[in-house]
Amino acid sequence: MEEREFFNETVEQRTHSLTCPKCGQTAEYKVTWVVRRKRAQMPRGASERDRARFAKAQSYMVRRDDKLQCANVRCRKPFEITTLQSLAFLME
Repeated sequence: MEEREFFNETVEQRTHSLTCPKCGQTAEYKVTWVVRRKRAQMPRGASERDRARFAKAQSYMVRRDDKLQCANVRCRKPFEITTLQSLAFLME
């Protein structure tokens, strides 16, 4: 059984305050995340090994965007997101 079968997957945009490394201006940016929430029940036809993996599984989100464009009209240069983690576990 694959890990995908343990989770419901959605795409969400969350707002984060980030600073452009080129011009130094801080602004609010919408960052796209793939959110994987653990299902309430385990899928049918699971073996003992799959049951153990499902018990240890946690809801988490993975950052989809790696680069953003600066919000400053004079700068507008792309920059990499280095201050945000690429993986975050959800507490539910």
